[in-house]
Amino acid sequence: MNTDERGFFDSLTERVLGAIFEVSNTLGAGFLEKVYERALLRELSLRGIRASAQASFAITYKGQYVGEYFADILVEDVLLVELKCVERLANEHTAQCLNYLRASGRTLCLLVNFQKPKVEWKRIVHGFQTPEPLEAPS
Repeated sequence: MNTDERGFFDSLTERVLGAIFEVSNTLGAGFLEKVYERALLRELSLRGIRASAQASFAITYKGQYVGEYFADILVEDVLLVELKCVERLANEHTAQCLNYLRASGRTLCLLVNFQKPKVEWKRIVHGFQTPEPLEAPS
């Protein structure tokens, strides 16, 4: 990921998180996931951010179609948003996002939990190596 791409992803993530916080602050906790999905789509639209709900991605196994999955929200054709209304985010939610990223060929997903009064979120990046730390000279 070059500097321009990183800046674009960081900026987009920040803008989407702003919309997520607005939805959380306005609606609060306790609604079904579909309500938050619709509200977030509306908020993204109000902010001029292109997004679609239930974006479909084919799953293949050894070149054969075996099914499909539906991303809750696809933003600007590059950022997946997976919504949850659960007591707490768990490792299986992160694994689900990583699978979605692999299947879709995308690299960035926001995992968002609207269950609590303060929205919980996690940014998940797939496909980039983090640089190894440099050893201090002896």
